[in-house]
Amino acid sequence: TETCSFSESRIYPGHGSRYIRRDGSSYVFINAKSKSLFMQRKKATKIVWTLGWRRMNKKLKVEEVTRRRARKTTKIQRAIVGVSADDIRKKRNQKPEVRAAARAAL
Repeated sequence: TETCSFSESRIYPGHGSRYIRRDGSSYVFINAKSKSLFMQRKKATKIVWTLGWRRMNKKLKVEEVTRRRARKTTKIQRAIVGVSADDIRKKRNQKPEVRAAARAAL
């Protein structure tokens, strides 16, 4: 089966008509109504009975894409030039009083 270039409905073998433009592009239509509207340059999404309109206005069952869960970002401590990651971790885990005393000593 082919699909109509205007209404997107299925065209079974032996049905419909084919229109070929001067530039060589071909279009298949299910009936004269679809061809006429296409030739008038009407937008299929504005014509209520077309699948394009039904899709735009959420009347069709379109498979919803389930949103993928993002991994939680985890913070890791990296070593800085001259200080290892262990030293940074030790300083962070010190009691606030000890750190304040060290700051006062400087």
